[in-house]
Amino acid sequence: MIKFLDLHKINNRFRDEFKAAFSIALNDAHFILGKNVTNFENEFASYCGTKYCVGTANGLDALTLILKGYIHLGKLKKGDKVIVPANTFIATILSILHAELVPVLVEPDASTYNISVDTDTTKFVEAKAIIMVHLYGQLADAEYFQQIAKQFNCLLIEDAAQAHGAELSNDLTQQSSAKQLRAGSLSHAAAFSFYPSKNLGALGDGGAITTDDLELVKVIRLMRNYGSKEKYQNEIVGYNSRLDDMQAAFLSIKLKVLDADNKRRREIAEVYLEQIHNSKIKLPFYNGSKNHVFYAFVVEVENRKDFIDYLNKNEIEWLIHYPVPPHQQKALEPFLHLNLPLTEKIHKRIISLPISPVLTDMEIQTVIEVINTY
Repeated sequence: MIKFLDLHKINNRFRDEFKAAFSIALNDAHFILGKNVTNFENEFASYCGTKYCVGTANGLDALTLILKGYIHLGKLKKGDKVIVPANTFIATILSILHAELVPVLVEPDASTYNISVDTDTTKFVEAKAIIMVHLYGQLADAEYFQQIAKQFNCLLIEDAAQAHGAELSNDLTQQSSAKQLRAGSLSHAAAFSFYPSKNLGALGDGGAITTDDLELVKVIRLMRNYGSKEKYQNEIVGYNSRLDDMQAAFLSIKLKVLDADNKRRREIAEVYLEQIHNSKIKLPFYNGSKNHVFYAFVVEVENRKDFIDYLNKNEIEWLIHYPVPPHQQKALEPFLHLNLPLTEKIHKRIISLPISPVLTDMEIQTVIEVINTY
């Protein structure tokens, strides 16, 4: 059996370092918002190229706190419209609803699956924010949406939950010595998830916000901790959404190899793209740059059930990101009336193949051979 994602193998690489970090944390006994969180926040801000990072309990909270923070600062108000791609994971849309804002679902680009630059610009006239999702690890067209946000005077927010380390670069040879802008630094504020399956995954849940906006950071630091910066002194109505100190220590360890892991993911993707030759399989778009970190290698097939049966028979694990579009979920029933044919088509056809930094060359070749004979 070729596993879709072998988390045991991925994390076993760091077993000794994890044990050492745990021992230090156990002796230190500062388990909530301790030095591990501060250290990781500084490291991750530096890595992403932003001034600040605020750790949160998970990625959904990170997005929600950005929106609620802007409401607190008066840059958004309840009922404002927020542009969001219709084919994102439901958490992106839930964050908008939790902040009592109004999601405006738009169709993605058919090739990249990211928010389309062909979106009718009239939709941005009334919108007060755009959430730019870097789906499956590939950057959305940040430069275009930066211009749109400026033109229509709205906030630009990144959902970078799947794009840790993705770089904005026009250098396809990847030889440039110039500093590249990474996911998390391409907007007014960005949200990350450290769910265990992510390219930078914790051993539990976790999230973070990156931004250059000090006023937003001050508000979010209060919000994540009951609205308090001094114990039992509560300045605003807050929440309990703090990055766990132990998880922060683990993330600092794994951050050191993130670029190498992303490089390996791109190498695997390039082999897939070069060697999979089957007219029944639509391969993902990739321009060869570092703008994609391949959180998932997503293909399209006409008959997904038949393809799944075939993969199962050949002992290749798979996953679907995601089987049901958000607007067709029971939780979002008020959006069921929307006409989103491309989103619905994509969700019926997509399936993700194994890709991870610990996948062996033999396993890669097996996947290719199986798919080519489908």
